[in-house]
Amino acid sequence: MTPHNFVPADHPRSYYVDTAKGLVPPVPLNGTLDCDVCVIGGGYTGVATALHLAERGVDTVLLERVRIGWGASGRNGGQFCSGQRVEPAVMTGLMGATRARALWDMAEEAKALVRGRIARHAIDCDLKPGLIAAAFKAGHLQEILDYAEGLREDYGYAHIRPVSREEMREMLGTDIYHGGCIDIDAGHLHPLNYLLGLARAAREAGVKIHERTAATALTREGGRHLVRTAGGDVRADTLVLACNGYLGRLEPRIAGSIMPINNFIIATEPLGEERARSIIRNDAAVADSKHVLDYYRLSADGRLLFGGGESYRATFPKDIAGLVRRCMLRVFPQLADVKIDYAWGGTLAITRTRLPAYGRLDGDLYYAQGFSGQGVALTTLAGKVIAEAIGGAPERLDFLSEVPTPPFPGGPFLRWPTLVAGMAYHALLDRL
Repeated sequence: MTPHNFVPADHPRSYYVDTAKGLVPPVPLNGTLDCDVCVIGGGYTGVATALHLAERGVDTVLLERVRIGWGASGRNGGQFCSGQRVEPAVMTGLMGATRARALWDMAEEAKALVRGRIARHAIDCDLKPGLIAAAFKAGHLQEILDYAEGLREDYGYAHIRPVSREEMREMLGTDIYHGGCIDIDAGHLHPLNYLLGLARAAREAGVKIHERTAATALTREGGRHLVRTAGGDVRADTLVLACNGYLGRLEPRIAGSIMPINNFIIATEPLGEERARSIIRNDAAVADSKHVLDYYRLSADGRLLFGGGESYRATFPKDIAGLVRRCMLRVFPQLADVKIDYAWGGTLAITRTRLPAYGRLDGDLYYAQGFSGQGVALTTLAGKVIAEAIGGAPERLDFLSEVPTPPFPGGPFLRWPTLVAGMAYHALLDRL
């Protein structure tokens, strides 16, 4: 099958979909398949896992309910981050210095793995360097500076440095921030094009990808996994669940450790070179220090991609553009005349500790989920680690499965009111 810019009706419109490279017509499952491993979920985790398995010679089938990249992997802010979602000092408090350092090192491996995949498979995804952490409040600044200093002193990470309030004003076209830091080994990319490049590589490696194929039930037959779908069944020795915020009730035993939440992004009209550089002079990505954070970057064609706002219901707000535009204008009031060309939302999954939940059930069912908004690199590594475990080297997956990710109070069905109350409290702190 030759990739082309096939834009199906079931991909929600976004800037990413309209600039996608490598979308192909879907091939729904029709009939019964036997394979070594069945992967459910066509986001970063699922596609990376399938690719790593196929490269090991494992007969792999991937099922995606809608389209590759339909979920958070094809809708996110495209920030390519260092480390875990949680700062090293917090990780040290959770599990000790040695394990915290091991998690940092694995996250660095994840960044290198993404860069390696992009180079190896010639993935055109606009990878650019630079990620700025901006202090929204004066009281946030010292924590950011301590984070940067800790990475330099404790981990020998030389790619991060502090940014004063004055320099921040020179970097960004706003005076709202109190300073921060910049990490030049992190950066940003076109998230959907990165994933589509991985999917192309997976197909070329022999993975059978079936889109528009929802897994409706997971059962056992003759000691093997039986995945039911409307178009047929898949029988597999091993099963990998890579559903993240779209897991639903497919596997209740792991549903309670994650919470689906929604986040929203707009894309402006092209700003032109001069105006775009007046907003972000060094073309870095930016994330602020609010609990419900703002994050933004410039696209390859000079648009401002701005993310902000959250919701915790199954439905999205009716006016996403208006919601996020208000966030954008608080940072850049000079963009009041700029047209919003795109507005979209996506569902991600968080954990209580904001560290991903990895594991294995019944000896032959693997999962990774809850990347909490920092999954572009970590999910790619998750695929490698799961493939290692399936191949007989489970040590790294076993280590990751010991990272604390306790269930949300109330379990899968009563967790929502607690989350909403907690998020509302922190959102109020952002405004004070």
